[in-house]
Amino acid sequence: MKDTDILIGQKVIGTVSKVFVVAEIGINHDGSVTQAEKLIDAAADAGADAVKFQSFQAERLLIPSRERYAQQMEGAESAYQMLRRCELTWSDQEKLKKHADARGVIFISTPFDEESADFLDSLDVPAFKIASADITHVPLLRHVASKGKPILLSTGMSYLNEVADAVWNLKSSGAKDILLMHCVSAYPAPPQDMNLRALQTLQSYFDLLVGLSDHSEGILLSLVAVALGAVVIEKHFTLDKSAAGPDHKASMDPEDLKLLVKGLRNVEASLGDGRKRPSDAEEESRLFSRRSITAAADIRANETIEPWMLAFKRPGTGLEPRYWEKVIGLTARRNISKNTILQWEDFVPSGLSNPSRDNSNLEQDAASPHAHSRRRHA
Repeated sequence: MKDTDILIGQKVIGTVSKVFVVAEIGINHDGSVTQAEKLIDAAADAGADAVKFQSFQAERLLIPSRERYAQQMEGAESAYQMLRRCELTWSDQEKLKKHADARGVIFISTPFDEESADFLDSLDVPAFKIASADITHVPLLRHVASKGKPILLSTGMSYLNEVADAVWNLKSSGAKDILLMHCVSAYPAPPQDMNLRALQTLQSYFDLLVGLSDHSEGILLSLVAVALGAVVIEKHFTLDKSAAGPDHKASMDPEDLKLLVKGLRNVEASLGDGRKRPSDAEEESRLFSRRSITAAADIRANETIEPWMLAFKRPGTGLEPRYWEKVIGLTARRNISKNTILQWEDFVPSGLSNPSRDNSNLEQDAASPHAHSRRRHA
C-alpha cells in the first residue's frame, strides 16, 4: 500500500487501486428490511464494492414543523413523517450488515447523531460516511473521528474554508484516514452545476484522496470524475427510479449500476500509469506506419553516401529517419539495391579502417544525445 492509501475492509482505496464503488441505498428501502435486502442483493450482483445506508433518529434530526427551512414537503407527507417511516431500528441494521457480509459487499452507513455512530461502531463497520449537511456539525465530526476509522466526508454545499475546518476538527480528534467526497446537493444535480474540477482543487489543497458523491442523472459524470482523480464513486441506488420518494429519481437502477461498474473499469484501465511509451497494441502499427531510411537508387560497394541516395519509406523496420544526417558521408559496405531498407550493418563506420568491425558502437553513438558533441571534439 502507498502512504496515501486507505483500507476499508479488505479493499484498498488509492490512486493505483480499482475505483471503489458505493451503492447509496440511503432511504430507498422505504423502511422495509425486505426491500433493503433486495437492494443489497442487486448491488452485489451488479459489482458494487459497498452499500451505504443512513443511520438516524428522526426526532434527533429535524423538528416536526412545516416551516419551509425546517423541512421539505414530499407530497402530502411531511419530511419528518417520511423520515420516521424510513427509520431502521438497531436490529434492522444489524440484520442488514450480516446480509451484506454474506453477499460480499461492505456495509457502510452515515450516522446523523452520536448514538447512531456508537451503534455502528459496535457493529464493527470498517468506515464512516459524514453527510454534506453535517460538515459544520463539529460535535458529531469529533465524535466520529474519535472512533479512529476511515471517514468519507461529503462536501456538498460547502466553501473551501468550511471543508478545511471540518478536516482540522476530524484530524485533531483522532481521524487518520480522510477521503473527501465532492458533492452537489441537488436532486438531481444539473451537469452545469457539477463543477467536477473541484475534485482537483480538493486533492491538491488538502493532499487527500478524493471521490464523487454523484447526484446527477446517468453515469457519464461519474466516469469523467474518475478521469479527474476520483478514487471513490458513490451514487444513489434503487430498484425503481419512478418510485415515490426524494432520492429515487436521481438514483441508479440495477442495469445502470452494471453499466457504471463496467464503465469505471474501462476508464481506470484506460488511464494507465502515466508513462509515455508505445502500448502493446501499437507495436505492429509502429513497425508498419513509421518510415525507414531506404536506398533511393542503387548504391555500389565503397561508395560514399550522399543525400540524393536516400529516401524515407515504410515500413519502419530499418534505420529511423532521425539518423539520416549520420548516414550521409558513410561508406557502403556492399552493393545496395534501390528500395533496400537500410541498417547500420550496410555501412563502414565512420573513421574505422576495418570494415568488418561491429557497427553496434555506431548505432549507440547515433542514438546518444551527446553524439554531435563528441564528433565536434574528435
